[in-house]
This record gives sequence, C-alpha cells and structure tokens, in this order.
Amino acid sequence: MIAFNSQSLLPAIVQDAGSKEVLMLGYMNPEALLRTVESGQVWFWSRSRAELWHKGDTSGSFLNVKGICFDCDGDAVLLQVDPEGPVCHTGKQSCFFNYPDLREIREAASSYGGPSEETDDVLGDLFEVIQSRKSEAPEGSYVASLFSQGIDKIGKKVIEEAGEVVIAAKNPELDRVVSEMADLWFHSLILLSARGLTPKDIWEELLRRRK
Repeated sequence: MIAFNSQSLLPAIVQDAGSKEVLMLGYMNPEALLRTVESGQVWFWSRSRAELWHKGDTSGSFLNVKGICFDCDGDAVLLQVDPEGPVCHTGKQSCFFNYPDLREIREAASSYGGPSEETDDVLGDLFEVIQSRKSEAPEGSYVASLFSQGIDKIGKKVIEEAGEVVIAAKNPELDRVVSEMADLWFHSLILLSARGLTPKDIWEELLRRRK
C-alpha cells in the first residue's frame, strides 16, 4: 500500500541503476508518481513552486526510469534510473557531495531553532485538519469554502486579519490581540496549504534568517 503523507507527498530517492549511487532526493504527489510511471521519466512535485516538475526539462538531464520500489511502510519510494546528464543543479553527478565533519553536524543539530514539540503538535494537528478540508471539501466547511473561492479570496482574508491584529495591538485588551493573532495564523496556514507549502517551510526559512 502506498502511503502519502498529510501533504499528499512521498519522499523519492533517486539512485543510478548501474552504479547504485544515490543521486538526489525529491518529493512526489500522486500526479507526479502517475506521470513517472506512464512516461518512463521522473516527475516531482516542487514544494517551492507548488507545481509539477519534469526533471530535465530545463537542464536536459532527464532521468529514465529502470525500476520503482517502495519501502516496507510504503511511505518512501526508490527510483532506479539511467540519468542523461549531471543530476545536481551544481553540475555534479549527485546532489550528495557535502561531507561535514562530526563537529559541524553536532553544532548544526544543537543550534536548531525549530518549533517546540508542543507548538509543532498544535500547528501540525491544525494543518492536517486544514489539509483534510481541502481534499474532502465537506459541505458547510468554512475552510473548504475558502479553498473553493481560490487564492485571491484566501489572500484577502489574510490581509483583513492582519489589519485586525494591528487594530487590536493599539488597544489595551491583550486577549483581543491573542484572538486576532490566532485568526491571522489560522488563515495564513490556509494560504500555505493553498500554495502547496507547509509550516515546516516557514521554520526552515526562519532558521536560515537566524544565522
């Protein structure tokens, strides 16, 4: 059984069918997986651009599929390929060429400034609910109705809620600030989902800015 995650994605490991070298890691949504199977060349879902990505379209380095298998849980896929050129955007054959020493790994791990477990659970749980409303579109759902009206409507709501936060901040009632900020975060999560992004993408960007 194939088990896509809560964002309808599978991590996809790309391996050279001949040398067995690991070439790259990408992500597939159901459509990317189907196109890969039907075309014989690798397709991914680009999380940053929120669109399908035919690997090699711009570089000419297409990945011709020789085999596809899944791990024991069905939540990761291994693509064995015959690459037509360098796989990495740097021009190297593989994306895996950085070998930091143990000290660098320890420093990176110990300085990680992501969300606390409690915060991550709350946002993660809420985001999963939003994702389910997006995919299932239950009748009477406020979130589903926003998705049905498109990105312009969702963006308008984010702008409205941001304005409410500013107004609340100018008044003495702190609970009002908390309430309005929660509304802003909630609608921002909907916006992320609409663009195919997740809260993790924001944590990673904030971590880069902290350095």
